Amino acid sequence: MQSKKIIYLDHAATTHVLPEVLEKMTPYFTEKYGNPSSLYSIGQEAKHAVDEARKQVAAALNCEPKEVVFTGSGTESDNLAIFGIVEAYKDKGKHIITSAIEHHAVLYPFQKLEKMGYEVTYIDVDKDGIIDPSQVVKAIRDDTIFMSIMYANNEVGVIEPIEEIGKIARSKGVIFHTDACQAAGYLNINVQDLNVDLLTINGGKIYGPKGVGALYMKNGLNIAPQTLGGGQEYELRAGTENVAAIVGMGEALTLAVRYRDEEFKKQTELRDYLIENILKIPDSKLNGHPTKRLPNNTNFCFYGIEGESILLRLDQLGICGSSGSACTSGSLEPSHVLQALKIPKEEAHGSLRLTLGKKTTKEELDTVINELPTIIKDLREISPLY
Repeated sequence: MQSKKIIYLDHAATTHVLPEVLEKMTPYFTEKYGNPSSLYSIGQEAKHAVDEARKQVAAALNCEPKEVVFTGSGTESDNLAIFGIVEAYKDKGKHIITSAIEHHAVLYPFQKLEKMGYEVTYIDVDKDGIIDPSQVVKAIRDDTIFMSIMYANNEVGVIEPIEEIGKIARSKGVIFHTDACQAAGYLNINVQDLNVDLLTINGGKIYGPKGVGALYMKNGLNIAPQTLGGGQEYELRAGTENVAAIVGMGEALTLAVRYRDEEFKKQTELRDYLIENILKIPDSKLNGHPTKRLPNNTNFCFYGIEGESILLRLDQLGICGSSGSACTSGSLEPSHVLQALKIPKEEAHGSLRLTLGKKTTKEELDTVINELPTIIKDLREISPLY
């Protein structure tokens, strides 16, 4: 039986591993399998590979290799930054700041810290999902020790004014972290330009392997380790290094920076083509700023239907997308991001995120453009909400 062709439009969730990345990784599964902490030659060979990957990441971020800590994911990097800094600087204040549209890898740690007695300010966004830097100025207090604002949103793709927010944080003496997992493949991640003290990236969003992340930590910061054991990663992240994944991440990030401008231009053109045609569907709207968004991100609401129903119909056609509506724990609440954009619940439930990638073609988008109106029409005919 011939398998149906897959049209993959969920690159914000994960990406495929590039062949050249896999090629660099492969020897560290089978031939160069030593533990980097071991003193014999194959162990030192693995250590050298980790060191070289660290240099690659540092070059992409414009920082020193010693400022790069490898972790097991973007989530772990976020958690290390948040809990590690707050614990290390707990005697300096109990006020911390984040935004209302953060990834749960940031939002949940802040909510936990709130239960532990920290006071959290959640900065709102405008109707397009953009943070007004003046709101950051208003939020900072004398006892503010830490702030985390994402670079680009994972659901609606909006790009935040991180450079300006970083300048504000630096002028006020507030330690500033940004989650750049979605941004790393498309935007400038020079940490000197961004004025950040900590920055999170991961492998699975930049055509590298899943299960590996990195945290940039500005030299001179104190940070309390959250994983205890051996002395790996400057005693900040215990556990034997995932050498193959680290090698893959270093190579993937190098390639992402090298081809960033080319991919930005190509995917922006495809993104705008998709948006223009999808918005021809009645009672549809684009979520997030129309231009201040990642070049591969589109997020729509279709009034009167559930996003999950759209996904199931698309999947029958071999089209992979995602929904911003509730799908995490059986909650009937729509996405916290769409709620922060003040989108009514009845609209937010009918959300669809389609995110493009390196292999996306205009022909694939034409298939979606041709099929989606019928899907929306059919679902609305049986919906009690429309």
